[in-house]
Order: sequence, then structure tokens, then C-alpha cells
Amino acid sequence: MVDQMKEREVTDVATLKALADPLRLAVLGVLMKRDPEPVSVKEVAAELDEAPTKLYRHVKQLEQTGLVYVAETRLVSGIVESRYRSAQQSLRLSPQVFAEGGEQPAVLEAVLAAMDLVRSEFQRHFLAGRIDMSPERRTGKFAHATLRLSPERLRRLRERMNEALDEAFAEDDHIGPDAVEVTLFALLYAVDPPEEERA
Repeated sequence: MVDQMKEREVTDVATLKALADPLRLAVLGVLMKRDPEPVSVKEVAAELDEAPTKLYRHVKQLEQTGLVYVAETRLVSGIVESRYRSAQQSLRLSPQVFAEGGEQPAVLEAVLAAMDLVRSEFQRHFLAGRIDMSPERRTGKFAHATLRLSPERLRRLRERMNEALDEAFAEDDHIGPDAVEVTLFALLYAVDPPEEERA
């Protein structure tokens, strides 16, 4: 039996490469959402509206990096079927992977894959009429801005965002019957001026 982590901090290239694909991230998302129930590749495929044959190699790559594991096996029509669980409830990229001289190509691909997944999932749910961003419902929030902030204001904003995220993740322990599935994607970054302007 594998002990599931609450949060996994990603520090290595192999895991970053495993996360650098929107379909693998979607598979991982299904397993996290369905946890603690073990899920077969066929069940994941049905939820993602994909062919199971398309997912087997992706699941194997997630398994090789320890992001998922075989929780149980069972015999189905004479064939052994593996059922998987996520090895963690959430993921966080270590600040070290963003460091200069670190794993920049791999981390960039992982971040872009997450952005692609959020985009496609939002589009799918929005077009299916499953997302209501109207002011009356107050269930969604969209904000996109480029601001100029002092280092101190940027530090405070980041701290407040971290506190809000920590609080949201902690509330997972108190899910009631009226809970709704929520997707949260946050990306905050400062852009340094070009080198010639810094001289």
C-alpha cells in the first residue's frame, strides 16, 4: 500500500517531463478528483472522452515517475485490469526548478501544458453550458491585468495569494453535499526589464 501525500513538490526533470502534456495532466486530474476510489484506464478514458488505447502509455509514464500507482488489480473477462490512484492530492512546482541554470525547458513545458489543459477544459465546460460566470451566480471570477507594483506591494500580493490558496486547499477536509467542483489556475510573475535597460 502506497501512502498518499497531501501535496507533492516537484523537483526533478523526469516528473516535469511527465507533467508536460495536457492529456497526462487531465488523467492525473481525474484520479485526484475520484480519490480515494481506484480507477481503471477505461474509466478515465470515458470521463475524458478519449480512447483507452490513447491513454495507456500516458498512465505508464505517470506511474514510472511515481505520480500514480496501481492500487488494485482485478480479473475482467480473463484479463488483469489495473486500477490506479494518484500518489498525491495536489502538486506544486519547487521554486528551485525555476532557478537560472535549473530545469527551465522542462518547467516551461509543464507550465504551458497546465495552461493548455485549463484552456481546453474551460472551453469544453463553457460550450456545454456547465459554467455560469454571470454576476447573479457569483461562482466564477476572471481577471487579467498587467500592473506596475513596487517590490513591497508585489511581496504582499504574493503572500495574500498564498494564504488564500492554502485556505482553499485546507477546506477540502470539510466537503459537504452542496460542494461544487472548482478549477483554480493562478499565475503571478514579474517581468524584468531588458538587459540594455538595466545597464
